[in-house]
Amino acid sequence: MFSDFAFKIFNESIEKYHIEDCVDQGFANPYPKDDIAHLLYRKNWIDTVQWHYEDIIRDPNIDPVAALKLKRKIDASNQDRTDLVEFIDSFFLNKYQSITKEEGATINTESPAWAIDRLSILALKIYHMQEEVDREDASTEHKEKCQVKLNILLEQKRDLFTAIDQLLTDIEAGKKYMKVYKQMKMYNDDELNPVLRKRG
Repeated sequence: MFSDFAFKIFNESIEKYHIEDCVDQGFANPYPKDDIAHLLYRKNWIDTVQWHYEDIIRDPNIDPVAALKLKRKIDASNQDRTDLVEFIDSFFLNKYQSITKEEGATINTESPAWAIDRLSILALKIYHMQEEVDREDASTEHKEKCQVKLNILLEQKRDLFTAIDQLLTDIEAGKKYMKVYKQMKMYNDDELNPVLRKRG
């Protein structure tokens, strides 16, 4: 099923990142550009780097200038993440363009790619919660609490797998249909952000 396929690619990306465990490391995509796996791997890599940006910026002793520079990187990362989600939705729109909708077909609350976005983040949560469970320097109490949280995350994974695969099955059968709205980010636009507009 697609959710399992995607999750394995997300884990490949996460494992690869943690070999160096550095936000400034180089990126190389092991999948060809015309393969959906290429988009999935890139998507999760963006999420993984941003996960660690968010850790760094929460350092109470971070230099204010460095924090501002990092905030700009987080903003850029968010835009990249949104762009990748839209590319993944374009893949599904193209894949299902010839499907005939059933009469009474309904639209889902989110597109396939935004559900897959949640799966990518969930993969990161599971990876890092497992790290906490396995930490040798952590107390037994800490590990037990983290195991409880990990069990919930794994349950969420099962549920999200089911939801994503059911959505794709329903689209393929014409029971649901895709309708994608481009994310209209306003804060990076010189005309839509009043602060940027005044600067000009």
